[in-house]
Amino acid sequence: MQALADFWRTYQSTVAFAIVNAFFALSTYSVLSAGILSFATVTYAAIGGFVGARLILQTGLDPLILLPAAMAAGALMAYVVALIFLRLESHWMALASLALILIVRVAVINVPSLTGGVNGLSVPVTLPIGVLGILLALAMIVFYRLSVSWYGIAAQAVREDPAVASSLGIAPRRIQTIAFVISGAVGGLGGMLLALVLQFLSPDTYFVNIAFTMIAAVVLGGSYHWIGSIIGAAVFTALPVIAQAFVPHFQEVANGVVLLLIMIFLPRGLVDPRAIRLRRAARNANANANANADADGAPAKVASAAGAAL
Repeated sequence: MQALADFWRTYQSTVAFAIVNAFFALSTYSVLSAGILSFATVTYAAIGGFVGARLILQTGLDPLILLPAAMAAGALMAYVVALIFLRLESHWMALASLALILIVRVAVINVPSLTGGVNGLSVPVTLPIGVLGILLALAMIVFYRLSVSWYGIAAQAVREDPAVASSLGIAPRRIQTIAFVISGAVGGLGGMLLALVLQFLSPDTYFVNIAFTMIAAVVLGGSYHWIGSIIGAAVFTALPVIAQAFVPHFQEVANGVVLLLIMIFLPRGLVDPRAIRLRRAARNANANANANADADGAPAKVASAAGAAL
């Protein structure tokens, strides 16, 4: 029992970062599920993180009460970004979202009244890891409900072929705008949770390293199902820790090798709904074939038994 307690004490922060990264990955998945590759989650996280941190310092309220404010700030920013970015082609949109990260970093440095400037901002409160887990569970319920709703089906159609989706009466631009807003709300929430976990924010807190983390998590976990983002975030967060424990001198090499192996042998990620459906269909086909063989074999067995009796 003491060993288990020591293990939990050692890796508790890793679990906390895995949960925060899961929110970033879900934010990225939100727009990817509507056929958009965007790195703007970093921007939403910065908006939500700094707004949430400043509200905590100014009001002294419980962080849980202020979480909706961070989500609203991220969603509002995402709506503005959607109005501009959806006019661009997909590859230009991805590049523009990277440029937006750089612009936000400059803004963070030059607005010290909100962000603390180059000195950063201390956040004197935190959230228990159990609360982080409950928030992630609530997010999973929301994403499950979205995936089986009309919006989820429409987003899948837009992702596969916007022209076909339009012919079915679906407005791709509207679906993608909703996806941006969902991404902004989740990204803003993740940004504030990161501020509460780190308890300190600087201009480098929300930078391109988060963009790499969230894309890698979604690709590793699987970009065709929301649960893949969470699994990918857990794997991507735990991988450096495991590599540090077993091959400390080759940690970066081990990380790269594992990532390459997953991308080569599991190109659709660890969670692949199509592969699951194919395996299920194969099992059902085998079961039906066996049932038909048994049905055809029964009369033959009866006839054989009757012949033996004569």
